[in-house]
Amino acid sequence: MKTQADNLRNLVQNKKQLNKSHTKFIAITSGKGGVGKSTITANLGYTLHQLGFKVAMFDADIGLANLDVILKVSSKKNIVHVLKGEVEFKDIVITIEDGFYLIPGDSGDEVFKYDSDRVFESFVDGMEIFSDLDFLIIDTGAGIGKEVQKFLDASDDVIVVTTPEPSAITDAYAMVKLLSDKRERAFMILNQVSSEKEATTLFKRISDIAKVNMSKDFRLQMISYIKKDNLVTKGNIQRFLFTERFPSSAPSEQIRLIAKKIAQILERKVLNEEETGLGRFFRKILEKL
Repeated sequence: MKTQADNLRNLVQNKKQLNKSHTKFIAITSGKGGVGKSTITANLGYTLHQLGFKVAMFDADIGLANLDVILKVSSKKNIVHVLKGEVEFKDIVITIEDGFYLIPGDSGDEVFKYDSDRVFESFVDGMEIFSDLDFLIIDTGAGIGKEVQKFLDASDDVIVVTTPEPSAITDAYAMVKLLSDKRERAFMILNQVSSEKEATTLFKRISDIAKVNMSKDFRLQMISYIKKDNLVTKGNIQRFLFTERFPSSAPSEQIRLIAKKIAQILERKVLNEEETGLGRFFRKILEKL
């Protein structure tokens, strides 16, 4: 007897036009809230777009979706309205700039509680508008809850954001431990550090513990760091992207370095992918229902 997961898996596999794309999926997550994850997501997405990539951001921080606030946009409809079958996927997509988009999340906890094949078919059909997308950046919730894990498992790579705060470091380690059980590598951004030395010292501490307590095949890599800067704080308060308004600033340069590294890393990986695109990403999420 076919299960709902079987039906959804077959549905998405039949959407060949979605699987022809080479979209790279990056989940940005953290062990705890308040470490700058959403700010990094928004500015990283914008910077990748400025480098010439077609980028969409998916606000998957269930319960605390706020990318729309950071980007100064609003929408009366979000991903939950698609799942309810009230609107099509294309109707909720917000165009920030040509080639730069936001898929708004929901501030409640309703996402992925719907079980209608018809609803999901409409959902997948609507994603054809992103068939040529280069990057989908998923801003996940903090912590290791099952909803967060769905997005982490479905992504090509995961970036863990942490700060020097002891509790943030502890929770980041818990997240890394979770990731080590399911994938071969993960990346880390040390945010709000005072210097490169502090960043490398903190990362070495986490990495050393990881090497002792995790699989020898698992690799944790510091992709970069972002120094504490009043410009970032000002951007959060006044709701502007510091990478857009102050492209030559130190934090903008650090985000640009991260963007270039991500592009290089995932461009190499996608050459070996047989099934790519939004179909693969949502298949991995839907089949867990």
